Amino acid sequence: MAMPETEPTPAGDDRGAPVGRRVVLGLLGLGAIGVVTGSSIQGGLDAVLTPVQQIDPTGLTGLLPGAYFRYYTVTDGYPSVTDSAYRLVVDGLVDRRLDLTLDDLQLLPPRELVRAFQCVTGWRVPGVRWKGVLLSNLLDQAGVQPRAKALRFRSFDGVYTESLTLDEARRDDVIVAYSLDDRPLSQAHGGPVRLYVAPMYGYKSIKWLSAIDVVSSVEPGYWETVGNYDVEAWVGRSNGRNDPAT
Repeated sequence: MAMPETEPTPAGDDRGAPVGRRVVLGLLGLGAIGVVTGSSIQGGLDAVLTPVQQIDPTGLTGLLPGAYFRYYTVTDGYPSVTDSAYRLVVDGLVDRRLDLTLDDLQLLPPRELVRAFQCVTGWRVPGVRWKGVLLSNLLDQAGVQPRAKALRFRSFDGVYTESLTLDEARRDDVIVAYSLDDRPLSQAHGGPVRLYVAPMYGYKSIKWLSAIDVVSSVEPGYWETVGNYDVEAWVGRSNGRNDPAT
């Protein structure tokens, strides 16, 4: 997630107005009201925000719970890199630094998951087909040193970060993803490559993934610092929520 995720446009068209950092911060409290008090309040917010979007398509309604993905960005725009220029660096407390292209990742044994994407702000997309490579596979290739306890993830937007413990990162439902619903991961969805952490809320699934640093302790990520979200983001067991399991 760099933060959670506007409703999808027709197949083959992933355009849409991104929700920028200032808008997100300004409306966090408003969105929280909808999550806590339910659909009647949320419907009122839709009525207020939708006309604004029709006049100036800012993507404000992308903050609201609904049946589809929302696309969020903390930098007032979608960062971009071509497939051929993309690189993923794995470094830090490792025996071997990895510098991987998209082709490198796609040549590794694939891992497919059909799981929900659950945003901490309340919306959920069930039955999403994800494909990528197990994060644990990359860690094994790099060779994790004994002092290592956690991972720090960085986005090529230059701002967003996230973290996992080493044990969390080695789960078989945590992947470095390059495909969603049998299509290459789009720019709006965090492509060419993002993290997908199936059992945790979407803000842990950092988009536009550029670097994985193996470190000695957990470092709170972007929304855990700015938005006071839980570092441990288990669906249904964190952030004061009781969502259905993925």
